[in-house]
Amino acid sequence: MNQTLFASTEGRMLGFGLALTGLMLLAFGVGWHLYPDRILPYAIMTGLNLIIGREAGMSFGYASGFGHAQVVPLNILIETIQVLVIYPLFVQSTRHLIRLRTLEPFITRIHRAAESGGGVVRKFGIAGLFVFVFAPFWMTGPVVGAIVGFLIGLRPWVNLAVVLVSTYIAIGIWALLLNELNVWASTVNHYAPYALVLAIVLIAAVMHLLSRRRGRLAKNVTS
Repeated sequence: MNQTLFASTEGRMLGFGLALTGLMLLAFGVGWHLYPDRILPYAIMTGLNLIIGREAGMSFGYASGFGHAQVVPLNILIETIQVLVIYPLFVQSTRHLIRLRTLEPFITRIHRAAESGGGVVRKFGIAGLFVFVFAPFWMTGPVVGAIVGFLIGLRPWVNLAVVLVSTYIAIGIWALLLNELNVWASTVNHYAPYALVLAIVLIAAVMHLLSRRRGRLAKNVTS
């Protein structure tokens, strides 16, 4: 089963993604042991990116006094790992090569988001996928974009290249914007940059609740 799981292109992506995940966790573990105070902001930035999104994670990084050299590479790594792990897991689950019951609700939610955006992307192909990943809308982004690319039939490496290039450009633009907002907020109050992080988290939470509400309403209508 393991040989079959990692035999395909997506399986090799998954293997590489898991290796990167292991190295990242190892680096955090060593850092936590040697420099616990210094590693904590990196851990929080990582958690915010994973749970809320890059806007929250990057905002917290700049609010913590980090520069582009710390914020941008870490967020690139985080989102690359997300694509290299979740996208192949989704593909392998559609091929019935793997089944993770704890991830099924998450995978189902991403699948629905990908299907809803797939029609527009299919019309414009690679360019549509690039914009879909790049645009800062709820339930777009690299992971959903990669699944959209799979659903419209893009070859795995083409799909991955388009998604990651768009993601890296988006991170670069967000870095410039959020850093400027952080500098401006710092002139208002010392704690204002953290208020900006909190505002982003609250907006994301509201959008998530609205998305779930729309999903329940759509489910009730179809049933």
